[in-house]
Amino acid sequence: MQKYIFFYESQKNNDTIYQFKIEAIKDYLNGSKVLSEQNMYLYIQRIIPYIIMYIENLSLLNFKNYADLNLEFHSKLNCFIGDNGEGKTNLLDALHYLCMCKSYFNVTDLYSIRRNEEFMVLQAQFKREKKNEELYCGLKQNNKKQFRRNKKEYARLSDHIGLFPVVMVSPVDIQLITEGSEQRRKYINGVISQYDRLYLEDTMHYRRILAQRNKFLKDTRTNSETNELLDVFDRQLVEYGISIHKKRLEFISEFIPVFNHFYQFISGGSEPVELIYQSQLNDADFSEKLKEARQRDLVLKYTTVGIHKDDLVLNLNGEPIRRIGSQGQQKTYLVSMKFAQFEFLQKLKGFPPLLLLDDVFDKLDVKRVRQILKLVNDNSFGQIFITHTNLDRMKGILNELNIDHKLYLVSDGKVNTIDDQLPESKK
Repeated sequence: MQKYIFFYESQKNNDTIYQFKIEAIKDYLNGSKVLSEQNMYLYIQRIIPYIIMYIENLSLLNFKNYADLNLEFHSKLNCFIGDNGEGKTNLLDALHYLCMCKSYFNVTDLYSIRRNEEFMVLQAQFKREKKNEELYCGLKQNNKKQFRRNKKEYARLSDHIGLFPVVMVSPVDIQLITEGSEQRRKYINGVISQYDRLYLEDTMHYRRILAQRNKFLKDTRTNSETNELLDVFDRQLVEYGISIHKKRLEFISEFIPVFNHFYQFISGGSEPVELIYQSQLNDADFSEKLKEARQRDLVLKYTTVGIHKDDLVLNLNGEPIRRIGSQGQQKTYLVSMKFAQFEFLQKLKGFPPLLLLDDVFDKLDVKRVRQILKLVNDNSFGQIFITHTNLDRMKGILNELNIDHKLYLVSDGKVNTIDDQLPESKK
């Protein structure tokens, strides 16, 4: 029996090197077999149950419908059961808030403060790389949001993004299919920003310069200085735009096969799907495009070309899924995108993100639900949070998963643990 040591290092964020030691049975490996780094990673990912990051407890004060709440979590699976409107989704949103410094749903932070209250506080204890991590978020009406890690406040919230990776699956994700291109650009940005901080900074710079250029176009009257000032804006847009476009291309090219794998697995392999990245920069020089569009921009008073016009085309059987996809097919499409995001982040970060599944089984047939259950029961998944409205169905799902878990009943801003027996095979 051979012993192998595998080192996985995330080059993007200088994460700690994770060292896994396994005893490989000869049926899988023999002394002469050499595995590539990627194959060794996948092998370890499938056979070793590991959780490198998880949340131990959560405290909420005046967050949405919760006045005062303290919860302790299972390191693997946590399930929140309750009727619609009782606050299940708000619990997942609190976890997302602590990982990403913002709500998954509300654009304005003040909407997260409980009605008729002046402030909110979110706190959590994480285990990350076997170390204790304490996160704190505080927000008062008409005050700047405070975000601390281990009692040290961030100078920039962007420095927190990616340290505690998270993937959220929610019914509102349907906007990726039904709404305009901005939603799909936000999705791309949200994934890449969790593993590439430079990309996050580039997008922030690009948005700021774009806003300044558009304000200039709106306010200016053409004169001798107009072209000189636009040249200054354009040089900066080109610098950041080219970098963003390159990283989006790289991401999509690697993301597509992973997405296809998950969709075919969940659907049973009977429906061809495709993701197509559309960009004005795909086959043109950005600087030249800006020059060609300048007069049009001056007339229309806004910037008509750039990576802020990018889109992601979502097709099923060669047609837009928005037009021909059933509710079940659309949900399968979105769940597959999110699972691909999970796998993508896990590979680059070196450990599994938190997985938040909000009402994920609704509108899916039994076959597709069963395939999703097979996926989340894989050892490659870390800590998972699930919401559901039906306790009996959730118990049936848990019996099929045959996995350690905690059940919680959510009602009117209160959360109580439900005593639940493990399946016979787990006793």
